Amino acid sequence: MSGLSFRPDPMGRLRRVGAAIAASALLAGPALATEIDVMTSGAFTAAYRELVPAFEHDTGHTIRSAFGASQGGAADSIPSRLDRGEPADVVILARPALDALVKAGKVVPGSEVDLVRSSIGMVVRAGAPRPDIATVEALKQTLLAAKSVAYSASASGTYLSTELFPKLGVAEAIAPKLQRIESARVAAVVARGDAEIGFQQVSELLPVPGVDFVGVLPEGAQRATFFSAGITTTARAPEAARALIRYFGSPAAAPVIERTGLEALPAR
Repeated sequence: MSGLSFRPDPMGRLRRVGAAIAASALLAGPALATEIDVMTSGAFTAAYRELVPAFEHDTGHTIRSAFGASQGGAADSIPSRLDRGEPADVVILARPALDALVKAGKVVPGSEVDLVRSSIGMVVRAGAPRPDIATVEALKQTLLAAKSVAYSASASGTYLSTELFPKLGVAEAIAPKLQRIESARVAAVVARGDAEIGFQQVSELLPVPGVDFVGVLPEGAQRATFFSAGITTTARAPEAARALIRYFGSPAAAPVIERTGLEALPAR
């Protein structure tokens, strides 16, 4: 993702319409329209919100959406929602978390489809100086100099706090100024001035107003995450769920996915 500039795409609306038309041929699902319950994590949310209306228009299905982190103990995280018995036909979350749900008997084995690859980026409050994170050493110095550092309680934050910060040798030094953010976008915390810098999946940073996107973590510090879809073992509309997953993984959906800061994966 290092070559992506994440500029707004003026052709976005036309591409979305084109995606809906192009996808119509591959959305062969059940003849009768039905409701599909979907739980999706934050990294896929921006693309999801654009793609769902086109799918509903082409198929007549209705999507009911719930949003939450891939992991963590927050009440609105996807594992917590499933533990409470909230309805879901499709779940979309970080691949390790999806694999854990398969192991726990909550997602059908073999239904997993990798949809996108997501990278971690950094933001500052709009108008603030943009620290250098172009190299691993520059990132280290930025972390040490920052007054406060916000990171997600989900997949990206787990990697940062348990692997990257210790690897950089800064974990102890920055511990007093770390903020682990649950049930909110890291960029929103930075936008209101509650943290100087913030890290999260790029696709979760870009849609938030009031911040400037600094860039992705450099090679040697980056950890790309696959976000994947699966069908739950309690799905009430499994065939419609499969059609939705096929659509998200289709070439027609790729332009929207790429524009929201994710890397679309080849359809399988």
